[in-house]
Amino acid sequence: MQALLLEQSEGKTLAAVKTVASELLPAGEVTVDVEWSGINYKDALAITGKGKIIRNFPMVPGIDFAGQVRHSEDPRFHVGQAVLLTGWGVGENHWGGLAEQARVKGDWLVPMPQGLDGRKAMIIGTAGFTAMLCVMALEDGGVTPESGEIVVTGASGGVGSTAIALLSALGYRVAAVSGRESTHEYLRGLGASEILPRSEFSGDTRPLEKQRWAGAIDTAGDRVLASVLAQMHYNGTVAACGLAGGFALPTTVMPFILRNVRLQGVDSVQTPAARRIEAWKRLLKILPESFYQQATTEVTLDQAAEAATRLLNNAITGRTLVKIR
Repeated sequence: MQALLLEQSEGKTLAAVKTVASELLPAGEVTVDVEWSGINYKDALAITGKGKIIRNFPMVPGIDFAGQVRHSEDPRFHVGQAVLLTGWGVGENHWGGLAEQARVKGDWLVPMPQGLDGRKAMIIGTAGFTAMLCVMALEDGGVTPESGEIVVTGASGGVGSTAIALLSALGYRVAAVSGRESTHEYLRGLGASEILPRSEFSGDTRPLEKQRWAGAIDTAGDRVLASVLAQMHYNGTVAACGLAGGFALPTTVMPFILRNVRLQGVDSVQTPAARRIEAWKRLLKILPESFYQQATTEVTLDQAAEAATRLLNNAITGRTLVKIR
């Protein structure tokens, strides 16, 4: 099989498409013929070696994929069945989706929802799945369209852009925070009613600011998240799923105590199966067909490493798909 293989030499990560014997695939009950994968931010860090994502080499990156079952020792899955996978450390410590085949545990797979195909599933991908979990976290916190405006940080990224599309389709008014003026038309097309510069959220902030947001989906962390927390309505909920701006949180307890604000962490890697299935069904139901026509860059396996570099350089907007077959 062909695979994008990451190897290490003198402390540097080397990425190249190579022919690899299928027998070298790691242990698992289900072997999948991969049709589509993607380049996520975590994949880009792994492929370029700019993040300490990979601990053991050689490694096949790709934290999500969609394809058809080639062989199964798990009674829940049969040969020819369409499946998808996100998370579970695949592409980090278990060979991932940027290869023609993947062998994984049956517990990690999700049957492809009826009405969804592999390409659409990977346009959604890990980023869209995470966005849906964030929206569900806001709903769990009691935030409704009637509660007020929702702010989404890192809006032009995969999580942020899908979150805007989901929230807009559900009737929420959405403000998008983006550092790139070139993305404004794209964000408005997704449903953002207001676009704010990242600079408004990246400076020092007081413990409490004017109440602006009923809910928030944050992919940045650090000062951006601290600024958002200080601006939350009473009883507001913040779903935090990323740390693109840093892992620190320079804030105080005042938003939580004086405004009853909830900070809900959202992890998509270890999400239990039942909530995964619920999230994918809702994605299929909520996302409009126009979402799949939005900014999508499609590359081949041979072009994946170059695409990873471009993603880190902010030269790609929206989702990057890798057509494996």
